[in-house]
Amino acid sequence: MFYHLFLFIRININLVKKILVIHTNYREIGGEDVAVDNELKLLADHFEVDKLIFSNSSQITKDEIFSFFSQNNEKSNKQLIKKISTFKPDLAYVHNTWFSASLGIFRILDQHNIDTVVKIHNYRYECTKTQKSKDHLNGENICLACGFEKNSFGYFNKYFENSFIKSYFVNRYGKKYIKILLKNKIRLLVLTNFQKNSMVNLGVNENKIKVYPNYLKLSKHSSINNENYIAYAGRISKEKGVEELIQSFLSAKLEKIKLKIIGDGPLLAYLKETYRSNKIDYLGQVDNMSVIKIIQESQAVVTATKLLEGQPTLLCEASSLGIPSIFPRSGGISEFFPESSKLSFEQFNYEDLTSKLKLLRDENLLKIEGENNCKYISNYLDEKKMITTFTQIVNNIDE
Repeated sequence: MFYHLFLFIRININLVKKILVIHTNYREIGGEDVAVDNELKLLADHFEVDKLIFSNSSQITKDEIFSFFSQNNEKSNKQLIKKISTFKPDLAYVHNTWFSASLGIFRILDQHNIDTVVKIHNYRYECTKTQKSKDHLNGENICLACGFEKNSFGYFNKYFENSFIKSYFVNRYGKKYIKILLKNKIRLLVLTNFQKNSMVNLGVNENKIKVYPNYLKLSKHSSINNENYIAYAGRISKEKGVEELIQSFLSAKLEKIKLKIIGDGPLLAYLKETYRSNKIDYLGQVDNMSVIKIIQESQAVVTATKLLEGQPTLLCEASSLGIPSIFPRSGGISEFFPESSKLSFEQFNYEDLTSKLKLLRDENLLKIEGENNCKYISNYLDEKKMITTFTQIVNNIDE
């Protein structure tokens, strides 16, 4: 009892801690950018928060070319030093640093004795740690983190398919980034236990890694008459398994259920030409509010991704709305669902995917799955729970 009272007092005292959030936006807004924005809003309600957001321009300047070689952006460093001087943060909360923020910010933070926490949103550290393609794949035929395939580009680890030069620099960047993460003074946040184990295998001390998923302001579940369709939303590409999803859907022969595919990507034109069917609607890019409405009115959402995903935003949104999900048991995806889930399938086993799609005929099962998922995700991403956990982490309080 006295310990919990002490913990409560300590947490509330430290809520005044000043946090500087550092992030580099992607050229095309992505899930990580949205996650950072969501966390900024969450933390601002409980801490004194400031942000330093960088952007990667489409036109590379001479200074940025030099920073590629040095992995140190003087312009970004000056901005950080100025922010430290005016805001005087107790903690730096770092997200994406590629490439405008640069790795030089870690030296600045260390020089100013700023406690630093880095959140790892993806598996790029696994894919950019070497210039050799064989070391990227670690003996496998395909990298489940990014979709890189054996013999695609021969000897060189061409992380960016359209650029050898950019790939060379990101690989140099990745190698140094790992060395920085291994430093004892930097603590790490990861999205799942699966990702934590991946970092440990990389050589990171387990004690400096904490699991902390991305905060998501969940939509409220409300009763609605679901229409006869299932939905996929995301990038339309080979590594996302969209073609295999379509094939499995057609094999399931669901007479009254259609498949709505939301998103754009390099495979879209091919799929529209190859799989012409009145049971498949290709909706292209759709704004976020419309996506939520489509999810809310669906029978279920589905993904057949071939990758190790971080946090499945689409599936989390669906769960919050009481909509069931069909998903592969891959990486940490299962950590966002109850263990009792009956709609998960073995990744790359498309007969298993087809069998799970056939379960869509069982309306009672869908209702139970949806309700269970809603309860689970509402508890897992509960706002009060997440802010308490974050406070414990940044103040080194044992959970």
